[in-house]
Amino acid sequence: MSASMAGAVLGGLAVALGAFGAHGLKERLSAEHLQVFEVGVRYQLYHALALLLVAALLRGGPGSGRTTLLFLWGSVVFSGSLYALAFGAPRAVGMITPLGGLALIGGWISLAVAARGL
Repeated sequence: MSASMAGAVLGGLAVALGAFGAHGLKERLSAEHLQVFEVGVRYQLYHALALLLVAALLRGGPGSGRTTLLFLWGSVVFSGSLYALAFGAPRAVGMITPLGGLALIGGWISLAVAARGL
């Protein structure tokens, strides 16, 4: 999947999930769980924008595929685990959240390395 496609899909889903959280979950989730959900949405949207930055800066050049995968999988694991926790998944699910965070950090490092050659 291209960085621009991944960014567009993640971004659109983040907006939809954010609206769902603001309008459909306030009555269903505790304040703590709603805050966890909102952190997931926020990081998903940030990294959707990061993917669009990858598409604009790297334009499919060296490092773009690696950076795209790190941002995409990091977003899925990080935000996805937070969504699961917000909906009552066992706390053990939270053990994978840092793996998603590491992938996101790796994506930023990969972007910096790839952009250095521009």
